[in-house]
Amino acid sequence: MMDVGRHPRIKLYAYSEIENVSGFVGNFTVKVRKKARYVNEKECTACSDCVQVCPVAIPDEYQQGFSSRKAIYIPFPQAVPSSYILNMDDCLGNNPIACGKCQEACEKQCIDYDMQDEIITLEVGTIIVATGMDVYDPTELDEFGYTRFENVITSMEFERLICAGGPTEGHFIRLTDRKIPKTVGFIQCVGSRSEKRGNPFCSNICCMNTVKDTLILKDHYPDIQCKVFYMDIRAFGKGFEDLFKRSKAEGVQYIRGIPGDIEENPVKKNLILSVENTLSGKVEQHELAMVVLSVGVEPRHDGKAIQKLLTLSNSADGFLLESHPKLKPVDAPTQGVYFAGCAEFPKDVKDSVTQAGAAAARASILLNAGRVKIEAITGVLDEEKCNFCGQCVKVCPYHAIVPPDRKKNQYPMIIEAACAGCGTCGAECPLDAITMRHFTDGQIMAQLEQILAEKPEEKILTFACNWCSYAGGDNAGTARLQYPTSSRLIRTMCSGRVDEKFILHGFRLGAPIVLVSGCHFADCHYINAVTWTQRRVERLWDKLEKLGIRPERLQLEWISAAEGQKFARVMRELEELRKKVTPEEIEFTKKVLTEEKPKMKVKVKEVA
Repeated sequence: MMDVGRHPRIKLYAYSEIENVSGFVGNFTVKVRKKARYVNEKECTACSDCVQVCPVAIPDEYQQGFSSRKAIYIPFPQAVPSSYILNMDDCLGNNPIACGKCQEACEKQCIDYDMQDEIITLEVGTIIVATGMDVYDPTELDEFGYTRFENVITSMEFERLICAGGPTEGHFIRLTDRKIPKTVGFIQCVGSRSEKRGNPFCSNICCMNTVKDTLILKDHYPDIQCKVFYMDIRAFGKGFEDLFKRSKAEGVQYIRGIPGDIEENPVKKNLILSVENTLSGKVEQHELAMVVLSVGVEPRHDGKAIQKLLTLSNSADGFLLESHPKLKPVDAPTQGVYFAGCAEFPKDVKDSVTQAGAAAARASILLNAGRVKIEAITGVLDEEKCNFCGQCVKVCPYHAIVPPDRKKNQYPMIIEAACAGCGTCGAECPLDAITMRHFTDGQIMAQLEQILAEKPEEKILTFACNWCSYAGGDNAGTARLQYPTSSRLIRTMCSGRVDEKFILHGFRLGAPIVLVSGCHFADCHYINAVTWTQRRVERLWDKLEKLGIRPERLQLEWISAAEGQKFARVMRELEELRKKVTPEEIEFTKKVLTEEKPKMKVKVKEVA
């Protein structure tokens, strides 16, 4: 961070937050709120005279609450800029001034109680999201005694106790008697790999963090006995297995099993753990002086605000979702936005640095190009058909459409640099005023007409989104999974592109079953386009039921690119459903929808 602060071409806004982001790739406008420090950072020399006279004392967040800080403080060592911050939430008050001792003690008069937040507007071409992650709070897992026993600490608290810059100056001591413990136990996967409490995913860094901690303990105190209770040790990185073997060679005992109960000896304050050793098949008891909970990590708690600002999507685990897991691992779905570090998923330092370099390279390529290349799949507005309804603006997941203004005769404007080509606007437009390049209505209609030209009763008409469902079909094929050949796929960039008229026309041509398939809600590649797919299909189910057509003949499935087995299973189930659709039912459907078609046209004219 000090290097960043000194770099002549980097402008660092510390103690600031993003208020708003607008624009598109190459032309972002970012509003930054630079919070009032109430200290002139350019004049402050960090002499600490103000700290010595401040009467307020609260737990220090950086030291995990093991020591206290004042209302005026430096957040952490080597903070940039190296000046104090006066936290008004902790201060006795400045309106009116209730104390004022820090201002009186400052010889350079750096403290200004009247300082206000400042809004800074920046014009930027690209944005890199490196917001990091949060650490799991083990309070809810009270079976480990974190809230009941002082000698149960987290891995983050361990780091502060063992650090030379920590509250104990690097002396690892028990909290109850301030003595060096003789036995220390580490419990793995606290808050990770749990479906009921905590998070279902592996936090990636916890195993090797514990291996490192045991080596540090053995290096500082060779006589300490360390025991690690684990489900699996995942030492997958370069040199990790060697580090794990080195830890065992130092005498660290690894016990495969997670303690089910922890009790405290009321006299010695030692902790008694009951654990089933799955390797020996026996229930064991271990008495330890201290227990360290190896807590997992989780997405930032304020991550939703970041997603809303930059129009991002997240995966099922809550971390940000990249544009493509293999081809664009650092690109966000929003063009011009890139990921670095643990905003995307838990990483160690090496992987974070690697991705940061990749994100910087991707951003520099775009900036140096001068022009932005976009795929020719964006939407085009036909002004002669548009009636200023603004539905396209409402459904666009990228906010790529400028709202219309009927009074000024200003039609909606599609910003091609921001458009990702999902096609949701084209499907939702009631007057078909938006054409999607390379996925036009005519092209899709021609495909389904050709598919159903011969023996339509033997075929399942399937609309599959490019990134997930269509790729899931590829996955099933490459895995050589067996499923019926009756399904005929029409690829669209997103399930949001599937217009109601495509589905109804398929039934009108004799399709017994129509399937609309797309991404899961949690990992839609077009932010939230699948929500409009859901609404559209639900409307059609109601319409089909009113017309006397079985709604179950229209199916909706969410299939990811990795779910080849699900794709094959769905196709087998739909084949069984197809066999139950009678020729008489198909003829009835064709007749009803053919009669309904002229009425639908009249309705559109009335709306216009």
